[in-house]
Amino acid sequence: MKIIVLALLSLITFPALANQPTLYGRYEYIKLPQIGQTLKAKMDTGAMTASLSAKDIQQFQRDGEDWVRFRLATADANDTLFEQPLVRISEIKSRAEEQGSASSPAVAERPVVDMEICLGGEARTVEVNLTDRSHFDYPLLIGASALRDFDAAINPAERYTAARPQC
Repeated sequence: MKIIVLALLSLITFPALANQPTLYGRYEYIKLPQIGQTLKAKMDTGAMTASLSAKDIQQFQRDGEDWVRFRLATADANDTLFEQPLVRISEIKSRAEEQGSASSPAVAERPVVDMEICLGGEARTVEVNLTDRSHFDYPLLIGASALRDFDAAINPAERYTAARPQC
């Protein structure tokens, strides 16, 4: 009887262990195949969406569809112009330090595109908003929504725990 009970308990507990999230550090390397870049990214559970540092952001129409064009706003970016279908416009609350004051957060509208991102050996398509992050240390921010897509958990005491992106 004892063996049967232990066997039944193992069936209950082992599947739960199989669904444990992958643990990543606060900062990781992320490959963006659509733009041919691997960037340092901040894994930010406090942000909802991913955010990519971009400049010269313009919305336009192509064949009756909404699109957006942009250039990367990173230290080593060249002048390449990227174009992506526009998924939606996101309203983002800016932090006080981004505004230069301690007043209530302002709301900024940002274009959102679907982008493939590669973390370690895993690739997912996630929503990424475009904004100039050149004044931040990390040109790419991976928010909670993308972290859920990767079934990820973040250990803020660790950095660069995943291998270089292999997708």
